[in-house]
Formats: sequence, structure tokens, C-alpha cells
Amino acid sequence: MSRSADGRGSGETGPAPDPFPPALGMGADPRMAAGLGMAPAPVTSPPPAPASGAAVFGDRLPLAERFAALLGDTGVSHGLVGPREVPILWERHLLNCAVVHEAFPEGAELVDVGSGAGLPGLVLAVARPDLHVHLVEPMLRRTAWLTAAIEELGLTNATVHRGRAEELSGVLSLPFATARAVARIDKLARWTFPLLRGGGTLVALKGARAHEELTAQEAALRRLGMRSATIGRYGDGVLEVPTLTLELTIGPRTPGASPARRASHGRPAGPRRRANRR
Repeated sequence: MSRSADGRGSGETGPAPDPFPPALGMGADPRMAAGLGMAPAPVTSPPPAPASGAAVFGDRLPLAERFAALLGDTGVSHGLVGPREVPILWERHLLNCAVVHEAFPEGAELVDVGSGAGLPGLVLAVARPDLHVHLVEPMLRRTAWLTAAIEELGLTNATVHRGRAEELSGVLSLPFATARAVARIDKLARWTFPLLRGGGTLVALKGARAHEELTAQEAALRRLGMRSATIGRYGDGVLEVPTLTLELTIGPRTPGASPARRASHGRPAGPRRRANRR
């Protein structure tokens, strides 16, 4: 799976000039830096959880604090998190992801494509023990870190899959998929729709341009099998900048063909009608 040039970003919806900073998934590994004659990045502890942390995580806040500590420690040393992101882990990353748990019903199973540092998948597994989250990531260094983090946190509701999303078509068939700052929505749909069962939904964390991106790619998404779309908004009254999502639901499956495969043969996967947006 290719990644956007800026790597795993925040998915934040605020007016910052660079809403997807090259911090997550693109941070320099101190060992690599040392080999280039550069000073290793310092490892720092994240700040205490803000008051909004308790409102979002509830009695799971101590577990979220342990995850934050892991991100600020081995997450930095393994190059998953940039050192400059550690002071803003809660506001920009953990809470930004966690509030989206409201998109998933009780007991849902979902796949996080391009999980990187576990954002949003591992955060959702921490916030919601009733969910089961499949973390898909092709890089060995990252999957090893995710596996160690799951063990360290004692989570039983998260599973790591090393590989590209397209390699897991036919292996995973789930009602929900999610991703954060991995790719433009049409590319993301091409990777994730084959992992959804009929009627499944992709919940993609996006920034302030979510509506613009959906409008620009709606025709392509229809060809890939999208039947309806909404723009979700999470964290109002809790976060300074709410999280926006694109939530794309596909149509029923045709035996022997996924929406992406049908689209590649130039046959629309469903009727063309305007997406519902809120």
C-alpha cells in the first residue's frame, strides 16, 4: 500500500496551515539518524491527559494514558511518532481518533488500514473493549511495535495483520473499515471496499476539506460501489476542533466480484444517485 507523501497525519479539522503534518509514520528512527551523523531525537513523556480525556475515555482513561506513554517512548524511538508530536499527542492524535468511536455500534468488528502507530485503530480498541479491531500495516517495524503495544496494554480486542490491504481481500470481510490520513478518498476506497461485506461502511477520518474531497471524487466512488455517503462530525463540546469523517457505505455484494473489481471492468456497481450528506 502506498502512502501519501506526508505520511500518517492528524486528520485534524482545524485551520492549521498543514493539517496533516509529517509526524506519524514519518518520524526519523534515532538509529537511522545516528547512521547519518545526526543526533538522535530525544524521547519525552507526553503531558497529562486533559480534562476532556476523561469525558472521551471514561474508565478506560488509565489505559489510554499508558498508550500515550508508549507512543512518547518506543513510538518515538521506532520512528512511528515524531518527537515534536509528543506534547500534542492528546489533542491532535489520541482524542481526535477516540471520539470517532461513536460511529461504530456495540460489538462491531472493523479493520484499520495503514494503522501505523495505531491511529485510529488501537485508540478505538482502547476506548471500546466491545469492539474488535484488525490493524493492517505492511511494514514489519510497525507491526512489531503494534503487537508489542497490544501485549503491553493487555488488549484482547485487537489483531495485527502484516500486509497490504489488497492482499487481504477474501481474507477479511467486515462490516466496518477505518483509516486516518492514508490516501485520497478514492484510493482509500479502492483498498478498503474489498474488505467490507455487503452494506459495509468505510469511516475515514478527514480534515476540513472532507466535503470538497467527497464532491470531487463522488463519481469515482460510485464506480467503486459506494451507495451512500455522509460527513460525520464528532467531538462537539469536547474537542476544540471536532473530527470530521467521510462515511461511505457500499451496496450489496455480487457473488464472485468485489466493487473494486467491477469498477476496473468499467461496470458501475450501483445506481447513481446523490449521496446523503450532513
